[in-house]
Amino acid sequence: MSDASANTLSLLEDLIADARRAGADAADAILVDGQSVSVAWRLGQLETLERSEGGDIGLRVLIGKRQAIVSSGDRSREALSALVERAIAMAKAVPEDPFAGLADPDQLATTMPDIDGDDPTELTADQLIAMAAAAEDAARSVSGVTNSEGAEASWGRSLVSVVASNGFAHSYWSSGSSLSAVALAGDGDSGMERDYDYTTAVYVADLEDAALIGRRAGERAVRRLGGRRIKTCRVPVIFDPRMARGIVGSLCGAINGASIARGTSFLKNALETEVFAPGVSIIEDPHRARGLRSRPVDAEGIANRRRALIDNGVLTTWVMDLRSARQLGLASTGHAARGTSSAPSPGVSNVWMEAGTQSPEEMIRELKEGLLVVDLFGHGVNGVTGDYSRGAAGFWIENGEITYAVNEVTIAGNLKDMFRSLTPASDLDLRHGTDAPSLRIDGMTVAGG
Repeated sequence: MSDASANTLSLLEDLIADARRAGADAADAILVDGQSVSVAWRLGQLETLERSEGGDIGLRVLIGKRQAIVSSGDRSREALSALVERAIAMAKAVPEDPFAGLADPDQLATTMPDIDGDDPTELTADQLIAMAAAAEDAARSVSGVTNSEGAEASWGRSLVSVVASNGFAHSYWSSGSSLSAVALAGDGDSGMERDYDYTTAVYVADLEDAALIGRRAGERAVRRLGGRRIKTCRVPVIFDPRMARGIVGSLCGAINGASIARGTSFLKNALETEVFAPGVSIIEDPHRARGLRSRPVDAEGIANRRRALIDNGVLTTWVMDLRSARQLGLASTGHAARGTSSAPSPGVSNVWMEAGTQSPEEMIRELKEGLLVVDLFGHGVNGVTGDYSRGAAGFWIENGEITYAVNEVTIAGNLKDMFRSLTPASDLDLRHGTDAPSLRIDGMTVAGG
């Protein structure tokens, strides 16, 4: 254990002891301490350079079934004493929550797996500037690119520490770096298009090449020039991986234990039933080495593990923290996530849909007519009914070939039907917290002009 970890755990243990002496029946505290550097570069000039250091402490106290959460960025003795006083006063004033409470000691994780989530390499401002400049230069060098929204690069490292009065105490380091570029193609007379690319990773060495990021952003923008509207039709739609991740995200939201307990999910009665077609599996692994959302244990000290959320088409579990599990009469699945100013709530870690056998090119060749979606707009997803309607742009497929760019269309369906008719392609790339290969969904409504 590093000196920093030991010091933060000691600080939080003292804070919990103070809360107990002040009248709390139970308490937990979280401290997130970190540093970060970010730059923005546009049209060959540095636009912003920011560096931040510091952290926040969040304290949750429980008096009976009443709980309160307060946070502070000041860790002086006087500030922490005031933090305890405010938390106790608030907890005495709020209504009871019959499902609030810490984990029982025998529910706590007994081992902490190594998630390899911390890269000791620190990127300097000069290195980040060089990365952003290289990405934007590559984007602007693509023939047809006429402007740039710039490139951004960032690096950060943080220490997360949690201590609770039930005996749980743990801390771990995490790091991350990212690079993005946004390019514009065309002009005001013939029309302009915008597209982007980005890379993000726990380890600096795992970032994609800056010039490749910029070049892809520029090529994607140019490819979308000359977009047309199409007549309303009902056709197969292929989502490229950037857009397909959102379909997986919709599933994760629909099986969130808090939504299930409230009865506000379109999948509230779907546990242990076939939600996707046979052969489709969606995996979560909170311990994936170098995973962007990896965590050794959940925010309440409950053990987490790799599992198939969807196994051969069947929904196997809800995503639950302690509170939602108690509401449902079940056991926590180790999915509690938490910030310094909020109570724990259910949340997933690294999630992906497993790849299929067909390549995206093979999928395209099979279609007499269809739409390849490369961009989506708006938030037209109804979590209660599953209705799905979003603005989209992409490319029209005719006789097995991509023929022209398409814009100003809306794609619509219902997630229940979309899940059942979905076919994953073979191009899965595990680079983000939520990942998916290209997805073909048959029978969607495409509304044009």
